[in-house]
Amino acid sequence: MCRILLHIACPLLIVAQDCRDVEHLVREAFRSESAPDARIFYVGQKPEWKSPDQPLRHDPWFLKSIPTIVKLQNGKEVARLVEGEVASGLASFIQP
Repeated sequence: MCRILLHIACPLLIVAQDCRDVEHLVREAFRSESAPDARIFYVGQKPEWKSPDQPLRHDPWFLKSIPTIVKLQNGKEVARLVEGEVASGLASFIQP
């Protein structure tokens, strides 16, 4: 079973406290060799994220908020953490 987690976040230059609060948690969680594969995607600057044309707001992701972590198994989304859920639920979320 292939597990990949996608972390979708604000760029580091954006002063968004919720994104900054979890950035180090996410990087640390995926540092170990036993952690699932992970990719971090930055949504762009605020105007890019807020645009209705932002690709991550549409199929297949339909994101409404950042930060968001999406868990994929065998290419299908099986769970996600959004905003405040990331800090409180990340450790258990990445377990097999």
